[in-house]
Amino acid sequence: MEQKISISDAELEILEVLWTANCALNAGEIRSALNDHKNWERTTVLTLIQRLVKKGALAQEKRAQNNREIYYYTPCIAREEYVRTETKNFIEKFFKGRSKNLAAALVDSDALTKKDIEELRDYFNQNL
Repeated sequence: MEQKISISDAELEILEVLWTANCALNAGEIRSALNDHKNWERTTVLTLIQRLVKKGALAQEKRAQNNREIYYYTPCIAREEYVRTETKNFIEKFFKGRSKNLAAALVDSDALTKKDIEELRDYFNQNL
């Protein structure tokens, strides 16, 4: 994700469905997947999809199906890439680009348990 694309929480819900599916879905399939925890109208889902297409976050492909043309959608960015970019932006915005400041804030706010810290220490020792 070279350029920063602003994704709303609602738009992110659409992307999460597509990332989880790991294949192209049409608007009806996306809405069905969302209905487990959202009760969005068809028009709401279509609006969010079109916003994502316009932003370049979704690709749209027209397919013939039962003598009709139906649009299918796929993400243009991988979830891992999006999370990496958003994490970097978060650290830049709130912690002056310093991961150490983020870690200090987590420790200071009691957001990390001793077990969390031990797991992080083990992770760093294994991966650095």
